[in-house]
Amino acid sequence: MRPSYANPLLSLLILSLGACGEVAKLPEQAGVGPHPTLPSPNPTLIPTVKIAPAKGWPAGATPTAAPGLAVNAFASGLDHPRWLYVLPNGDVLVAESNAPPKPEDGKGIKGWIMKWVMKRAGAGVPSANRITLLRDVDSDGIAEVRTVFLSGLHSPFGMTLLGNDLYVANTDGLVRFPYRNGETRITAPGINVIALPAGPINHHWTKNVIASRDGSRLYVTVGSNSNVGENGMQNEVNRAAILEVDPATGRSRIFASGLRNPNGLAWEPQSGALWTTVNERDEIGSDLVPDYMTSVKDGAFYGWPYSYYGQHIDTRVKPPRPDLVAKAIAPDYALGTHTASLGLAFYEGSLLPKHFAGGAFIGQHGSWNRQPPSGYKVIFVPFEAGRPAGMPEDVLTGFRNAQGQALGRPVGVVVDRAGALLIADDVGNIVWRVSPVKLN
Repeated sequence: MRPSYANPLLSLLILSLGACGEVAKLPEQAGVGPHPTLPSPNPTLIPTVKIAPAKGWPAGATPTAAPGLAVNAFASGLDHPRWLYVLPNGDVLVAESNAPPKPEDGKGIKGWIMKWVMKRAGAGVPSANRITLLRDVDSDGIAEVRTVFLSGLHSPFGMTLLGNDLYVANTDGLVRFPYRNGETRITAPGINVIALPAGPINHHWTKNVIASRDGSRLYVTVGSNSNVGENGMQNEVNRAAILEVDPATGRSRIFASGLRNPNGLAWEPQSGALWTTVNERDEIGSDLVPDYMTSVKDGAFYGWPYSYYGQHIDTRVKPPRPDLVAKAIAPDYALGTHTASLGLAFYEGSLLPKHFAGGAFIGQHGSWNRQPPSGYKVIFVPFEAGRPAGMPEDVLTGFRNAQGQALGRPVGVVVDRAGALLIADDVGNIVWRVSPVKLN
């Protein structure tokens, strides 16, 4: 058992967090774009903790859409919706999920603080461990049909359909289910394709999956088992990486590595390149390190944990690996420090204004390690000739109120069959739909 003074000590530390830690010296925009500003690290004895306490949306309230756009609730009353996938017939799958038990993750005072942080941010609820199907029968932008599509899963996140096979990325393995067009529930047992790194630490638990254009390969994200390797590199095998999987045989290899916590996966429509969104490391200041989106090159190493943004060395990591730092590639585009950029979707529809064609929508879940907070919104990055071509634009804001509470937190983003943007909000328990303003 813990000593009797543990809880009072923890309470004292928690109360001190709001008064401790440093404040960003650079504007949020300094950590955005192809060439972000990277100041000197500024670690503190007590990490900067600035939480937007989870509150949820008042009745009738919505986020604020950019001019020319409107937002409505596509579905509400969900249970921590994290990720979305659109089936060919237009049905929308929602992974209602949260972290599994992680008994070895973050022990001691720091671990207790982080559990408190996650609970306060709305991430302390049990995982529903299911995928729900939503169907908009009359094309009015609201789902009239809701069914439990798959249940008994294990912290599911990513989903992808390949032929008649639906692949689900549980926290501990990639599983295949048979799918028939139009069905509203799958009862057949899943077939394990490949085990994924999990275990009692499982620091970054979310796993995403996407199929190659020709269907011959699957790509799976696996986040790191620590912030910067403090749990030992022996616990980072096949982590901080994107794995390439042969769906026919289950054989896999590391496609790209050094990616601390990759989440979003999408094919850029012009170049055909695979892109990902990545959450970078914490606890070296409000101005470091920018989260990012990047094209993913086969065999490339992106620095984690030994360096960030190319070859900027993280001196906290012992022993150092100058050989790997020398190979580290800088990512393509920074998305702001500590924004927790997760969702990623390139726009190939025609419903939204032409300005959005070919660009990328990104769901930013929001910071905990930055003062003032960052993220808590959905942004758009324009692309030209397969590359980012300008600064981000706010698409959906208002997820934090004037009191600093989180009314919602955006996670996964997808484009529905009509061409509208859907956003999973895991604090509001809503899937939002963004479409053009209707003219009278």
